[in-house]
Parts: sequence; C-alpha cells; structure tokens
Amino acid sequence: MSNGNSSAKDRPSVGRLLQQARIDAKLTVDEVSSTTRVRVPIVHAIEEDDFSRCGGEVYARGHIRTLARAVGLDPTEVIERYNEQHGVSPPTTPTAPIFEAERIRPEPRRPNWTAAMVAAIVAVIGFVGFTFFNGNDSGDPGAVADGSQTPGDTSGTEQGGEDLEPTPGDPSPTRPDPEESAVAGVPADKVTVKLTVQGGESWISVHDSNGQQLFQGVLQDGDSESFTDDEQIDLVLGNAGAVQLHVNGQEIEDVGEMGQVQRLSYTPGNPEEG
Repeated sequence: MSNGNSSAKDRPSVGRLLQQARIDAKLTVDEVSSTTRVRVPIVHAIEEDDFSRCGGEVYARGHIRTLARAVGLDPTEVIERYNEQHGVSPPTTPTAPIFEAERIRPEPRRPNWTAAMVAAIVAVIGFVGFTFFNGNDSGDPGAVADGSQTPGDTSGTEQGGEDLEPTPGDPSPTRPDPEESAVAGVPADKVTVKLTVQGGESWISVHDSNGQQLFQGVLQDGDSESFTDDEQIDLVLGNAGAVQLHVNGQEIEDVGEMGQVQRLSYTPGNPEEG
C-alpha cells in the first residue's frame, strides 16, 4: 500500500504536468487564458500547484479539466492524478463540462415568485381597467347595462340619452404597458433579485437576511431564478461574467468578469444607491 502512495507522489504534480504540456504545445499562458477564459493569475497559480485561488474544490476541478483540454491532455487522467496527490475521493456521479459533478441539489423549499408576480400584474391591470370605465360611466346606467333598443326606437340615442357607439375622434381606452406593469408588480418595500445565466454556466448561492439558504447549485445557459426578502439577499456568483442580474426591477450593468467569483448583497430600494 505504501509503495502505491509513494509512486503517486513521485510522479509529476498536476501543475507541473499542465505546464509541461503547455510548453510542449508551444502555447503561452496568455494564449491558454484567452482560449479557456481562465484568468492569467489563476493559470499561473495552478501551474505552481496553488489551487487556493480557484475559489474551492469545485472550481479547482473545473479549471483543471478546462486547461487539460486546452493543452492536449486527457482531463480524466489529470483529475485522477489530482485526486491521488491531494487525497480527494473521486466524484461518484458523471461529470458535465463544468462543475456538474459537484452540483448540490437545491433545497425543495422555494417560494413561487412567478405566481406572485403574475397576481400583482393582474391586480394592476384590473385596477387600471376599473379606473378607466368608472371615469367614463354615463349618467344613465340602464343605457350601459341594457344596451338594447325599445320597440320603435330607431335612433339608438333617444331613450338612452347617449350614443353607445364610439364616435370618430373618441380616445381609445389606454392599456397598461406590459413592462410597466411588471415593474409596478415589484414590491417597493422588499428586495427582489432575478438571475439569468447567458453565454456559459455559473454556480450560484443565495441566502436571505436570516442566513437561510434559498438556493445553491449550478445554473445552465438560459436558466433563470428569482428571489425576494423583506430586508436583504446575499449572493455568491461563481462565474459572474455569465450572470445577468436585475435587482428591484433594475438591471445591474457590471456584474463581473468570466471566471470571476463575486459576493454581492442587496437591500430594498435603488440598487445603484446601495
């Protein structure tokens, strides 16, 4: 048993293996970084067997696989070397291109904010419709409720007092703009966060003001999640450059770079002011 451990430690380290393969492929660190979107300082650190800058075990594995492919190595063999030299048990589930092996299933308890948002939009539209029709109500409710002519009435205006047909030039009923309704449906006294992943994948962690975990796992390209709380929402974005973020109905312009780990917190009100 001791001979097996000794031979594993005597073989080139993961960082040395990746560095030598890159040199053999006649690639610079900048070229590898541009191809893999792994930042230059992280590439240097991994080649020196310093995995502390990766942001954790999940990202260390993901970066190693990505770099191995870029320099022409078999990612599975390199990960096995990493497991042997760091005493890490291999994952028991199949791995996806980025971090899928380490995916933590989200807790089943998640509020249905989509239904709440739809209910708020319906309430706004109903209020606007009620206000419009109430403001245009005529003095003779029977003319509106009945809408039928009495026997012998050919004008359509003599009994009711008003012409029920719209005349040219009458303003048409205003309808609420869908986007304005959606913004109006965001509670002003709460913090609401919507995450959408575009152009990649990202590990996401979300906690409320009490430290309760609302979500933790990997969102794929095109996935979207929404969260709300009375006081504060804390986020950890594993690949900030791939995340589109809306807070309290406003888009956050600069979330971060590809491969960058970002820790963010938001409260009710204007996120730019906070």
